[in-house]
Amino acid sequence: MLNQTQRRFPLAALAAFLFSAALGQAHVGPHPSVHDTVAGIIDRFRKTFPQKELIAMDAAKAKSLLTEKELHTLATEHITFRVNAPVKVIIIRDADMGDKPFWLKERGFAPMGFKITIQDTDADFWMKDFEAGRIGLGVNSLTGGDDHYIVALMPLKTQPKLEVTELYPGQLRIGTLKDGLQPYVDRPEVMPKLPVLPGVLSGLTMIRTQYESRDDAKLINLFRNTNHPALAKPDQVILTWSGDPQTTQSIQWRTGPSMAKGEVQWIKKSAYNRFQPARPKRAEATTFRMEDANLLNDPVAHRHTTTLTGLEPDTTYLYSVGDGSDDGWSEMAEFTTAPSRTEPFSFVYMGDAQNGLERWGSLVHNAFRQRPDAAFFVMAGDLVNRGNERDDWDSLFHNARGIYDRRPVVPAIGNHENQGGHPGLYLQMFDLPKNGPESIEPERAYTFRYSNAEFFVLDSNLTPKSQSAWLEEALKTSTATWKFAVYHHPAYSSKPERDNPSIRDHWTPLFDKHHLDMALQGHDHAYLRTYPIKDQKKAESAAEGTVYIVSVSGTKHYEQDPREYTEFGMTNVSTFQVLDIQISGNRLVYHSYDTDGKLRDNLIIEK
Repeated sequence: MLNQTQRRFPLAALAAFLFSAALGQAHVGPHPSVHDTVAGIIDRFRKTFPQKELIAMDAAKAKSLLTEKELHTLATEHITFRVNAPVKVIIIRDADMGDKPFWLKERGFAPMGFKITIQDTDADFWMKDFEAGRIGLGVNSLTGGDDHYIVALMPLKTQPKLEVTELYPGQLRIGTLKDGLQPYVDRPEVMPKLPVLPGVLSGLTMIRTQYESRDDAKLINLFRNTNHPALAKPDQVILTWSGDPQTTQSIQWRTGPSMAKGEVQWIKKSAYNRFQPARPKRAEATTFRMEDANLLNDPVAHRHTTTLTGLEPDTTYLYSVGDGSDDGWSEMAEFTTAPSRTEPFSFVYMGDAQNGLERWGSLVHNAFRQRPDAAFFVMAGDLVNRGNERDDWDSLFHNARGIYDRRPVVPAIGNHENQGGHPGLYLQMFDLPKNGPESIEPERAYTFRYSNAEFFVLDSNLTPKSQSAWLEEALKTSTATWKFAVYHHPAYSSKPERDNPSIRDHWTPLFDKHHLDMALQGHDHAYLRTYPIKDQKKAESAAEGTVYIVSVSGTKHYEQDPREYTEFGMTNVSTFQVLDIQISGNRLVYHSYDTDGKLRDNLIIEK
């Protein structure tokens, strides 16, 4: 959240300065595509340079290889609009971006000489005057990863009244620069708001840009090698549920492109005899070709998915995956279906893995060794850091080997899975229930039941309102004793600038109305457990309110501020949580452990 103003330029002098610069001329011409231009550049780089040079290329080198036409397109066609009167265009950007965007100084934008503080980050202001007509602004950077700049417009004449038309891209919006305005059009519930502004800026016309378009012209760190390339034999074997956990089991795995088809063979564990084994059943898989030309040492892999149906509840099965040939099978693993009646069970919940996946691998293996009885593993978003780059997923699955092929993973979508504005690879990696809201893409939100508990998995990257009607109906009709919501952005955050009021306004009243027991969240990279909350106030007991948890399982940590709703919090600790559902007395026993298995927090809820 954008907060305190940090003025470094007298406002009277600033006002005079704003109106003193000479008028400039806007580019007028056709509308070439930044997307097509970048695609052409990448294709040329890939065909021209050896792998080592592509991986080592920096921004200066990449820029030096661009043609004048490419540079012009990237400097003028990212955002375009038309104004009916002369204006001063003001670019607001992270001061630490240095010489980015590359076109800023080259096109004659000058620093205004003051800064404001934006989420503990200094933002500076650059300006240039333009005549009436079409104005084009360039890409955010050639490196990707920086916060996207914001645009403000100051009319240089009092008449006519400033009008902005022909705004491109079409999803951008016009607003008024004022305290509290969301500067970006995408993900408004998690984006910062503007702080108190100098008076000379307040009230200016603003173009609300798209945060996710910050990577539109990324040309470096684009070419990668994976440390875990696909082989002919299966790996990355993952269990999920896309149907009823009592009678179905979804299985996904990876091979190299030489294995064109996939099969699963499975048998009841009780029917398996090493000397006289029963004949296993077989099922064919759906095979999907995954291509990533920028993954230089492994551009093509196959992912295979199948769902076994007609299984018996509360039964352990042995299985292996392959292509049907005698020597093409994976090592045997096992899974156990959910019970058909109410039985005690346990599950593991983790917040963001995201960074340091090798260290996260130690944590998840320790969790498995400590609690092999856990039926499944819940991950509340940001499983990886770069959600649409396959090598990051390769690392996650490599470090979860031996676990997620034996215990199903129950994932939610975090903002890092939503890299580029859509969780494309996430949706390809996991076969999940398609029983979510009809108004959103299947598998982004879903629900499933296990024993006497029901889980409501939500996508907090989408507007909470888009899932609220479905969520209320699912909560209302649920007959489960225990109810858990799983989503990424916390309703009750550990830092003010990470506040998510839209989630709190749309979902927590439904949790209150239908008594959700726990909300399992991530995103804040610290550990927090709230008091039981109802109507946004402390409830008398957990039987009357909802307990909200925030946790992190990876190596990236943030500080957190004291909050009035915090019952227990800690920082710089990676944790996994084990939740035991006991049917004798209807008890939920909650424990939080650090990477070494040391107990850090606990709670008991009785009904």
